[in-house]
Parts: sequence; structure tokens; C-alpha cells
Amino acid sequence: MPTTTQLKPLFNQTAIVTGASSGIGEGIARAFATAGANVVVNYVGSDESACTIVDEIVAAGGSALSVHADVSQENDVQQMFRQTLEEFKSVDILVANAGIQQDARLTEMTIEQWNRVISVNLTGQFLCVREAVKQFLQQGIREGISCAAGKIICMSSVHQVIPWAGHVNYATSKGGINMMMQSVAQEVSPFGIDFIIAEPGPTATGFTAGLAHGETMQAYADTPAAAVQQALRQGTFVVKGSAVRTVDAMIAAADSDNPPLRLALGSTAYKSIRSALAHRLQALETQRGLAFSADSD
Repeated sequence: MPTTTQLKPLFNQTAIVTGASSGIGEGIARAFATAGANVVVNYVGSDESACTIVDEIVAAGGSALSVHADVSQENDVQQMFRQTLEEFKSVDILVANAGIQQDARLTEMTIEQWNRVISVNLTGQFLCVREAVKQFLQQGIREGISCAAGKIICMSSVHQVIPWAGHVNYATSKGGINMMMQSVAQEVSPFGIDFIIAEPGPTATGFTAGLAHGETMQAYADTPAAAVQQALRQGTFVVKGSAVRTVDAMIAAADSDNPPLRLALGSTAYKSIRSALAHRLQALETQRGLAFSADSD
């Protein structure tokens, strides 16, 4: 007969999921609860959706807590971790999922749009990761619960590798996540902390539905973004990514004894990242002579 741990691979672990009141974040929170974790459903704005998610998790026999926090604010993040520890006594997994988009052409993008996206998407992940690492180092490996002192999953995007015209603030934030997580992993992974940079491609969520049916912004009229939106409407651009299967892959990675540092999610993500890296290597090879010429004799 399967054991509790086999049926619920995250049994007795506590997971904080930021941006968990909708979209993939909600799916992660619900799936982690089903896998046995105590789940902190972080939200910003109205608490209605977060409270409904928590109530439904508890009604299904799970354990969850909703916590309001703006991840771009240091005090909010620190309070979120304090509330989690007061309720569940430990933190074992952080899913840094909260993120926003505020799109515009470069020449029309305001400093407010730039700062807000960077603050939530990049600074927010830094603040959450920093608090999680502090807690993981303090509590160490909890024998019988997890083979790691803690696990951090940062939701990034294929756009940490692939540029995205018309979304310079968003793509910059994702590129920053990539290097931040690699550097943090290099610094603290020797202490038993695992890291996963999740790189989902286009995924069937409310966001892609809104993109397909929303009005085209005038600023995008002659950009690739408008072409993608038109293709979504016409059905020629197929969103292959499944939110459910994306979350399942993340749970499998979180439960792994040796999770990958980078986790491409979806065939579109895999192919796009592979193509971008191949082109980068090809370009680098053409620069070999010039690169070596910069060495001293």
C-alpha cells in the first residue's frame, strides 16, 4: 500500500506561494495543498479570491492561510514570513510567483511603469528569496520531512533568455531573475538549499485568454505583440502550455532529491530557449578571434 509520503509528497512541508490568488499561482497553491503541504496563499488587493481558495483547500482536508503582502515592500515580506512561522512553525518551500506586466513602447514607457514592474518582478523576488534563505539557514534540514534545508522556485519566463520588443521592463525583470538566482544558488546551495528557475512558455491561463480577446493597444499596432495577438484570435498561434501540467512538473521538481536549476516548462519554452542559446553560441564562435585578441601577450 502506498505510504502517506508517496500519496502526498509534500506532507508536513510549508510552502509560501506569492501571487497565489489567481492564474498559475492559484494552481500552484491548490496543487501543493493536495500534495500535502501547508500553503500560504499570498495576495495583494482584495482578499475575496484568496479567502475562497483557502476555504476550499481546508474543506478538502488541507491546510492553508491567506496573507496580504505587497512583495515589493520589505516590511510586507518580513511580516508574511512572521505570520507563516506563527501559524505553521516552519518554511520549507518558497514559490516566488508574483509578477506583473505594464507594457509600452520604449519611447512611451514611463518611469513609473519601469519602476513598478522591476519592483514587483525582480525586487519582490529578491526580498522573498532573502527571507526564505535566512529561515532555511536557521532551521536546517528537517529530518523525515525533506532532504533539503529548503527549496526555492522562482517563476521566470522564456523571456529571461529571449528578448521581447514592447515589453522591455518585463523582459529585463526576468533576465535579472535568471542571474540573481544563479548567483544566490552559487552562494548558499552548499548549505542544502535547492533552487529552481521555472521558465514557462505560453500557458493557457486567464492572461492568454485576455490577450486573445482584448483590444489591440495603439502603441502595438505595428509590433510583433500585435501580430501575436492577431494570431491568437485567428487560432494560428496555439498556446500549448497546460497550467495543470505545468504545476505537476513543478511539484515533481520540488519533490526531487536533485532538482534542476533551470526548468523549461512546455515544448514552446524548450524549443525557444534551445534556439536562442544555439544562436548565441554561433555568434560567440564567430567572435573567437576578436575575443582572444584582447588577451595580453
